[in-house]
Amino acid sequence: MHEEIVMLALVLMAALAGGRLAVRLGYPSILGEITAGILLGPPLLGVLASNEAIEILGEFGVLLMMLYIGMHLDLGDLRRASRPGLLAAVGGFIVPTALGMALMLATDRSFLEALFVGLAMGVTSLATKSRILVDLKILDTRIAHVLVAAALLSDVAVLVVFAAVVGPGASDGISLGTAAVAALQVAGFGLGAWLVGTKLLPLTRRWSNGRQIDKGAAFLSIVVWGLLFAWAAELAGIHAILGAFVAGLFLDDSLIDRKASREVQQRLATISVGLLAPFFFVSAGFEVTLDVFRTDLLLLIAVIVLATLGKILGTALFYVPSGNGWREGLVVGSGMNGRGAVEIIVAELALAQGLIGQEVFSILVFMALFTTATVPVLLTIGVRWLRRRGELVKAGDRTRTLIVGAGPIARTLGKALAKNGEVVHLDTNRGNQLAGRREGLEVLAGNGLEEVALEEAGIDQTSRLIAATPNAEVNVLVAQLALEMGVPEVSVLLRDSDHKRLAGRMAEAGMSAIRAPEDLAGWEHAVSTGQAVVDILTAPEARKNGADSDDTEGLDPSVFPLSVNNSGESFPFVTMEEVAPGDEILVLRWPGVNAFPPTATVDSRS
Repeated sequence: MHEEIVMLALVLMAALAGGRLAVRLGYPSILGEITAGILLGPPLLGVLASNEAIEILGEFGVLLMMLYIGMHLDLGDLRRASRPGLLAAVGGFIVPTALGMALMLATDRSFLEALFVGLAMGVTSLATKSRILVDLKILDTRIAHVLVAAALLSDVAVLVVFAAVVGPGASDGISLGTAAVAALQVAGFGLGAWLVGTKLLPLTRRWSNGRQIDKGAAFLSIVVWGLLFAWAAELAGIHAILGAFVAGLFLDDSLIDRKASREVQQRLATISVGLLAPFFFVSAGFEVTLDVFRTDLLLLIAVIVLATLGKILGTALFYVPSGNGWREGLVVGSGMNGRGAVEIIVAELALAQGLIGQEVFSILVFMALFTTATVPVLLTIGVRWLRRRGELVKAGDRTRTLIVGAGPIARTLGKALAKNGEVVHLDTNRGNQLAGRREGLEVLAGNGLEEVALEEAGIDQTSRLIAATPNAEVNVLVAQLALEMGVPEVSVLLRDSDHKRLAGRMAEAGMSAIRAPEDLAGWEHAVSTGQAVVDILTAPEARKNGADSDDTEGLDPSVFPLSVNNSGESFPFVTMEEVAPGDEILVLRWPGVNAFPPTATVDSRS
């Protein structure tokens, strides 16, 4: 027992270190967790090893994670992007699946192995994309909605087909009879889940209205709900992870209070993604064999290449009839190339049930690692490509920009962003409120740290929130609350010293930093008295004489960049890397700043 506890602690420490490092490098944490398992586990150093406690905690963590993913999804995204999402899902699923099956059959593998490898190549992991979409500030765009819809559809398709593969009689091979039985079981489970979710669950909501429900009791009730669906899925011959996922889908805002839902999701994320699921992903790395680099290197390379090309080109090809253009199809395909969590979960289950061998499992793990690692790079290039061409289309119901703070700098930024649509300011200072209204701005009285004030300001219609008060701590807290309330893009105005102090919290939350001069109060006064004026510059004009064009800290200290105008779209200035040729940078210019030691600098997104 003592050794098991020590191993639990070591695995958790390895998961934490690997996950944090991956996030710092801009990748999903599961990549770091799996890599930690490979490096520190039996495949290489042998410091870590699995045991019964790790397996049980990991499996329970994955169930809770799938419940969390189901709750976290907004099915409205499917309705907004149903047709292009369906086209992308079909192309991104069929083409790589067919290529994977053909490759494995050509190398004399069994049909079952070929089918499973094809399914693994057709997976698109939804969970690995949310952080990337936040970092790129595109959660309110059409491609983000399409990615969410397509990833959900393809993952559900893979889980359903996988349920048929692992259903009764699958170990003896797949026949028309076993496929029909599996299809009936899936249909039966789906019908039962729909009846319970749409008929029984609303009764509990009506019963709970007006009653004081303990937060802990609400959390435990939802966990029990997810486990019951997982149990029902197992009875139907479907794996439990699909049941937990479906249970989460039914728990939307119409059935559970939005505030209670956020609190439950936070707890689920902390317990599953933050504590238990890492046991699963680290131990998945234990099962990998590095011998594939010696015995099956060509097959590994072929799987990675075909998985990548099949996903990107297949998505783009099927996306053309959507009318959104082949370029957008290529970008969507690049975003769908990551396999991540779902593929690893399904691969681990298939290995445990003897559907694939350790060599094939290892190939799938390395394929998941590589393809998921390409997503931040390829999607960033693609988004900048569309943005430069003016083809990054906004979509969805969220069209408002909400700025918490209505001081002189916040008001200047609000005017610059007004060309994108409605801009609303929220401030407790009556002087700022009156000044903003005199300038023709919509300024509401309210505290950005209060949910009621944010709701009255239209947080549910907000696509971008900027916390721009003079207090750095308040700005970060407001941003965290906005993220919890579902705002896709959140930015924080911070002085350089505050950014260094709060960078860790911001990196974990996925916030962007608008870097301000150290003498922020001086700049505020200069704007209010007219000493600092608004100017429009190009990237070279904004730099010091002789500064390297790639040096993001070589800005002229007399200017304070606020926003970038790109083909009619304005967004907060975060880093020079986002500024394309021909873009305009809106800055505040204050020649008197040279009398002060600090300079206005910018840095890359946190």
